[in-house]
Amino acid sequence: MFTGIIETQAELKALKEEGSNIHFTFSSSVTPELKIDQSVAHNGVCLTVVAIEGTNYVVTAIEETLKRTNLGELSPGDFVNLERCMPATGRFDGHIVQGHIDTTALCKQVKDLNGSWEYLFEYAPDSRHITVQKGSITINGVSLTVVESGENNFSVCIIPYTYEHTNFKHIKTGSKVNLEFDIVGKYVARLLGKV
Repeated sequence: MFTGIIETQAELKALKEEGSNIHFTFSSSVTPELKIDQSVAHNGVCLTVVAIEGTNYVVTAIEETLKRTNLGELSPGDFVNLERCMPATGRFDGHIVQGHIDTTALCKQVKDLNGSWEYLFEYAPDSRHITVQKGSITINGVSLTVVESGENNFSVCIIPYTYEHTNFKHIKTGSKVNLEFDIVGKYVARLLGKV
């Protein structure tokens, strides 16, 4: 389980296709602390560490993951947000995040609010994908609060710390991001027969 509190970023150093899979080689400040078979969220996608070589480590994404996320669009030099699984003794600072991406969204607008930034995102309409004003949403692995909620769009505001310490500083109009909707909302929608 994750909480959507980003620890650091990782730079993509190389990628290698093997059949329908892609092996991603990343470099990160937390690489020396990683272990083979450990789960790490990359832009909100839970992937397993399969190799470690010095300051680099390797994870593999299968075709299903590549179809549902923005990982297949990464190029060497791109940065992803990283979060390791929450330890049993850890503080729960974000919200419940599974590391299972529901869909992607496109950034439709970025507003500089002179001290913060407001981002508007739009996704394909789907009754399973629900946001509510002041509810939780995970964007590229970052736990955020929904400001405005529409039928297939929503906005969030980003403080300077989040802007500087995540890849939000690289998101612009047209950027594709990963979305994980609030698990509590998904269960409520299912129980009410909406999906």
